[in-house]
Amino acid sequence: MTIGIVATLKVQEGKEADFEATFGELAKAVRANEPGNKLYQVFKSRKDKNTYIVMEMYDSEEALKAHGKTDHFRTIGAKLGPTMAGAPDIHYLDSI
Repeated sequence: MTIGIVATLKVQEGKEADFEATFGELAKAVRANEPGNKLYQVFKSRKDKNTYIVMEMYDSEEALKAHGKTDHFRTIGAKLGPTMAGAPDIHYLDSI
């Protein structure tokens, strides 16, 4: 079963460029190193410049769990924290 994730992220005013650069680095590492990941893309809201939506798709629950344990997620992902304006709102989805 494919696992989907949709996460809404709020970024601090003035830190959009830092967030986008860091997320781009993370996305590149995910795509290059995680064969179980099928989609890892961020989108910027047209209504609110500080709102971003991340869409992810994994082949399995195991691939999703492996993602959270990778060195690149832990190191690059940690750099996103100082740009955030709060905790992400994450929705986990199962394919049908």
